[in-house]
Amino acid sequence: MFRTLISGLLFSAGALMAQPALAENCLKVTLTGTQGGPPVFQGQAGAGTLVQYGSEENKCNDMRLQFDTGRGTTQRLSQAGVPVGKIDAIFLSHLHSDHTEGLADMMQLRWHFNSGGPKVDLVCSEETKSPLGFSLSCERFATHIGDALINSGEIAQRLAENKKRLPGGPAELINVKDFKPQDEAQEVWSKGDVTVSAIRSTHIPGHASYRVDTPAGSVVIGGDAGNDVRKPPRETSTSGQVEKLAQGADIVVHSTIHPVMGPDGGTGFPPPIYFRQSNATDLGHLARRAGVKHLMLTHLIPPVGAPRQGPYKLPEGALTNEDYTGAVAESGFDGTTIVGQDLVSLTLPVKN
Repeated sequence: MFRTLISGLLFSAGALMAQPALAENCLKVTLTGTQGGPPVFQGQAGAGTLVQYGSEENKCNDMRLQFDTGRGTTQRLSQAGVPVGKIDAIFLSHLHSDHTEGLADMMQLRWHFNSGGPKVDLVCSEETKSPLGFSLSCERFATHIGDALINSGEIAQRLAENKKRLPGGPAELINVKDFKPQDEAQEVWSKGDVTVSAIRSTHIPGHASYRVDTPAGSVVIGGDAGNDVRKPPRETSTSGQVEKLAQGADIVVHSTIHPVMGPDGGTGFPPPIYFRQSNATDLGHLARRAGVKHLMLTHLIPPVGAPRQGPYKLPEGALTNEDYTGAVAESGFDGTTIVGQDLVSLTLPVKN
């Protein structure tokens, strides 16, 4: 009996040792577009960030969240191996065309091939009135996303070819989940182990910044957030709300303007536009104070290698990666700085 007991214990221990290790959870952040503002340089896509979560076994691909949808987002998602029909939710930081104009393309493609659904959640600020008297409305933007195609007759033609498609066009596949941005973070979306929080931030009326929390790590997407104080004197160009949201986060993804575009840089870039962006050095300070490990610079103004930003020429010529990392280093930030290029990605946990 004693020999039988020992054999059983040895068998059990061997069986346990033979079990394959559980796949580790992972978070992957990919920049789907890094162009700063409406200009185009060398085919860069407009602003966008893809956040994926899952297991290492499935390459972090259980959930796919897209933050902002600048021009070319569909193409970059294709290159990243993520069909637009597989996106679980889309989040808009604000209603500037360089952050939104790819949404119509994404939704038309979903309508064309995925009219059976599921709908995609579009998470964004509720209608916000500008001090100038007009309103910015994500809901109206979504409702009218396919109007040009409807009015041109294309939707009718496509319906004649396939009556299973939704008669109202791509807008019928959008589930708007809007919220009122607050000075404190609030949960605006969740699924399984993943939650997304948002906070009010300053750029244009209705601007919001987001934080994604998963068991594998957290990422903050700042959008074009800047300081509530629009011009000097002020301590920093960065958003106090984003800094609050970023406390203890692993990654911050943020639009970035280089100090060379400031009033003393000789480019002639309009000071009010410069002052409503966060500069590279101040973003380093924000990341250091918040305890962030990785800073991903995106929406670069000016793009690396570009001799000008739109019509504004750089007197000393194009900037390099080192010009951006050097500006961040002036802050004393000693984490990882990634100067954004389309499709650059970072995966947590980081493997040495």
